[in-house]
Amino acid sequence: MLTRHQGGLIILLGLLGGAAFWWYRIRYLSEAASEVADAVGRVRGSVRRKQLRKQAELSPLATIDDPVVAAATLIIAIVTEGMAIAPDRENVIRSAISEITNVGKADEAVIYGKWAASQIDDANVVIDKLGPFLRDCLNESERHHVLDMIRDVAAAGGSLPPLLDRRVQRLRQKFGFQVN
Repeated sequence: MLTRHQGGLIILLGLLGGAAFWWYRIRYLSEAASEVADAVGRVRGSVRRKQLRKQAELSPLATIDDPVVAAATLIIAIVTEGMAIAPDRENVIRSAISEITNVGKADEAVIYGKWAASQIDDANVVIDKLGPFLRDCLNESERHHVLDMIRDVAAAGGSLPPLLDRRVQRLRQKFGFQVN
């Protein structure tokens, strides 16, 4: 038979064992929840970084609100994709842009266009962003003129950019023209 003192000791040990068991379980669950929260945080961070990269990629284009600058940037992006801009092509771009605005603004548009196009690796991104903007700003004749300017600038540099026809086709589509 257990004495009263021994029975109390067994109860106390049982309570301590139960408390230790539940403390361990709660600690384990807390660590698991912390790991899940860390994983969710990493996923959120990854998504956020991807969004920031996408915004940064588009940021040179997002600030363009002038059709002349948009046209210069678009022409430069298409005719220089995958290659450096040749001086003769740059002169033809300046000349073409000077036909639609004054020389000072043409120089500014070409300088900004060169910088913006150099920040974006894919001309499709430029076409997708600026094509609809120009479609809304220009009439049909002016949109055809932009397409002609692209062809003239591309022809001025000797060898044509390898993806020129595809890019012009995509731009025609963004301009709202029928594409074969």
